[in-house]
Amino acid sequence: MSARRFHHPEGSLAREGFAARLDPEEAGWAYSGLRVARLEPRGRIELSTEGVEMAVLPLAGSLRATVDGRSFQLRGRKSVFSAVSDWVYVPLGSELRLESERGCEVALPSARASKRFEPAYVGAAEVPVEIRGAGPSTRQVTNFMAPGVFDGADRLICVEVLTPDGNWSSYPPHKHDDSAECKVNNEEIYYFRLGRSGGVETSKEGFAMHRLYTADRSIDENVVIKDGDVFLIPRGYHGPSIAAPGYPLYYLNVLAGPGEGRSMAFCDDPSHHWVRDQWEGMPADPRCPMTAAVAEEVFQ
Repeated sequence: MSARRFHHPEGSLAREGFAARLDPEEAGWAYSGLRVARLEPRGRIELSTEGVEMAVLPLAGSLRATVDGRSFQLRGRKSVFSAVSDWVYVPLGSELRLESERGCEVALPSARASKRFEPAYVGAAEVPVEIRGAGPSTRQVTNFMAPGVFDGADRLICVEVLTPDGNWSSYPPHKHDDSAECKVNNEEIYYFRLGRSGGVETSKEGFAMHRLYTADRSIDENVVIKDGDVFLIPRGYHGPSIAAPGYPLYYLNVLAGPGEGRSMAFCDDPSHHWVRDQWEGMPADPRCPMTAAVAEEVFQ
């Protein structure tokens, strides 16, 4: 298989008014999906979730989300590199309307679901931030829709990962697929944004590296990642995601699978599992956490 099967550069998934739209059919799997919408000032989008559940996650700017007549004002953030955001859960079979007075960019991760839960608003201050790894493998995981943090969903799992420039993330390489040693089988989407050191804006000149492979090397991909790219992980070990010096890295992880319970369980590549032992006693990179909740501000 070519890298094109997994790697979708920015703009290649644009359709039907979305900056990116990926449904399970296009991905070649059964559950995980993603849309990214860019609303102009006073812009509006309406859609029906039908058989999927969805999250409304501001990437830049503020908006109002109305779910079956219930309205939620999302304060949002200036960019993914500036703050943790509030967000909204949208159940399957809902009518969703998004409106933004000043314009915004919003991610709509989704999963096919069979159980209907209630719409929910989660404030940024309620979202836990976790520091993983140590030394040059330090990264921030923003667990806004991780199991155990938010349990009002059927299949959809989402987290944000921020990696300081020069660091390695999603490391050691790990998987959560249909192989015998894995406890869960999740289809996973990575949606990448690149920043620039010294600021919070996204960077079109920035770049990162990402790796996906299987033990038998039937999949073996090493790709250059740019701002706005999407990468699909149907199976196999993924990682590292490497942030080039000068360019901090963000990615939104979208996971879903056939298991009865939502789980982010994984298993490391046995060849590299020993690296975790090296983190004992090694300090975390002091640049993490990179973001936190910001109160009393509406981002434009």
